[in-house]
Amino acid sequence: MITVRLFAAAADVVGTKQLTLEATSVADVIAHLSDAQTTTKVISRCSFLVDGTRATPETALASGATVDVLPPFAGG
Repeated sequence: MITVRLFAAAADVVGTKQLTLEATSVADVIAHLSDAQTTTKVISRCSFLVDGTRATPETALASGATVDVLPPFAGG
């Protein structure tokens, strides 16, 4: 199990700020979160951190990892 923390617009479209799920890569997290057109549009623009380090969809996840989902923020 991993922990997914969502911020700002990502939390708004998913409907929660945190969830726990089974995933072996960031791509699995993206697929899980992208269940509707609006959600997919927001999640596809997000950056991902795994345990504080920038990640790509190919990044593998170990059990207990924390994935932060960060939408673009105004002003940088």
